[in-house]
Amino acid sequence: MLRAWAEVVATARRTVAQGLVVGTSGNVSARVGDTVLVTPSAVPYERLGPELLTGVGLDGRQTVGEAVPTSELPMHLAVYRSTGAAAVVHTHAVHATAVSTLVDELPLIHYMAGALGGPVRVAGYALYGSQELAGEVLTALRDRTGCLLRNHGTLTYGGTLSQALDRTAQLEWMCQVWLAASGVPGRTPTLLSPAQLDRATAKLRGYGLPEPAAEPAPADPVPQAADPGPGATPPAADTTP
Repeated sequence: MLRAWAEVVATARRTVAQGLVVGTSGNVSARVGDTVLVTPSAVPYERLGPELLTGVGLDGRQTVGEAVPTSELPMHLAVYRSTGAAAVVHTHAVHATAVSTLVDELPLIHYMAGALGGPVRVAGYALYGSQELAGEVLTALRDRTGCLLRNHGTLTYGGTLSQALDRTAQLEWMCQVWLAASGVPGRTPTLLSPAQLDRATAKLRGYGLPEPAAEPAPADPVPQAADPGPGATPPAADTTP
């Protein structure tokens, strides 16, 4: 479990290094059996070490460590309960957050949308850390492995932490490309057709080294509320939602 925690910490630090989060915004988790290791609330990633190992069960009960889990725990748990995810990455990436305020779905500006299952949807706005937000995310993730969160950021998942983080980076890059192209005065970006995306998606399946598969969210998922149980410490709000 310590090795898995080290990977969670390393991934969280990579989100900072890649400019996907600022301060303690965003969060990272990985599933190890029936335990979800998750970054704690309001702790700078450079301070994370073995002594801050934090884990919860799929029911939301804290089973490992004493640090308060991220306030976005309901969103992470909803994804694990509804998909085959082994890792989840949530960020406040600049371009992706900007796009989330402009459209309901990221226009098909590039074929890498196929790496996330198709056109990337924008989850409806809800208060951070709420069950309502978890439900909006599951709706946006239907048949996808990533989505934008309205006026908030991104969420992606994968079969490994590296896969989940790469999907976040690809999503942020596509948002940056669309913003750059759509901002040229007097010009309208060309977009891919669904058929063109389908062909690219099929080709992407044989690209690179194989990764453990994480199944997309099923159609019409229903969010489940976590029961913290008697005596459990409720998650505290992050300092930078």
